[in-house]
Amino acid sequence: MSDVANERAPETEAETAAETAAGTAAAPGLPKSTVDRTLLILGTFQNQQRRQTLSEISRATGLPIATCYRIVQRLAEWGALERDAEGRYYIGLRLWQVAALAPQPSRLQRAAQSYMQDLFEATGHAVHLAIRDGLELVSVERFHGGRRPVPRPIVGGRYPMHATAIGHVLLAYAPYRVREQVLAGPFERFTSRTLTTRSEVEAVIERVRRVGYAICDRHVDEFHCSVAAPIHGHSGAVVAALSVAFTDRDVNPLTQVDLVRVTARRISLVLKSMGRQADAFPAA
Repeated sequence: MSDVANERAPETEAETAAETAAGTAAAPGLPKSTVDRTLLILGTFQNQQRRQTLSEISRATGLPIATCYRIVQRLAEWGALERDAEGRYYIGLRLWQVAALAPQPSRLQRAAQSYMQDLFEATGHAVHLAIRDGLELVSVERFHGGRRPVPRPIVGGRYPMHATAIGHVLLAYAPYRVREQVLAGPFERFTSRTLTTRSEVEAVIERVRRVGYAICDRHVDEFHCSVAAPIHGHSGAVVAALSVAFTDRDVNPLTQVDLVRVTARRISLVLKSMGRQADAFPAA
């Protein structure tokens, strides 16, 4: 680390050019501006990559380690990142405080939490709330107990839509261009049951639109099944989705459908009463 300890982040085109001449510039196709590089670095902190070493950040971004060090140091100075005793970086309190000001997820959480709690207590299974952001789903809230721990999703995490019941619901009601982009693939395979072709995913989302719910059986791991239903906003558009996930092999997924759909409808009624601001959750 000592060989980069005194470096500063390049702030000008001249410094970026000097970096190129020194052989430490990023590979072609990667962002050249400091702002874009900073966003690229922050974007690596999601899902299971909540704590990362400098080397891991460099590998994840494709940026030279000296460049990563300069930017990470600046982020740490501002409070966007913090460093633990083992030298791994994680999202800092100041960035969390800024992110907490985002109004849409917090409104949705407030509207849904009490109903999600009721559903969790009624079923004893993990309950998950998510919205769509671009071509991925973003986890907004979840309830789960220690008796049946569920490692994912992580609140704030981003996940593909083709592999889960909640993703199938969000994809089924997404705009046409979004569906086409997702259906174009590729589809990451998680288990032997994961849907990995356009025809398979297309058939599932068409069924969701027809029956109003989705069921997935061990598409992400070898243990969990899930049932999901759409949540509607003020205008009637689907703005989020709700799911229950369980591992008990003796649980019939169809017995969970009505509970999930009724809870989703109750949340939808709350959002409808909020007016047009309840239609602002999904991204284009």
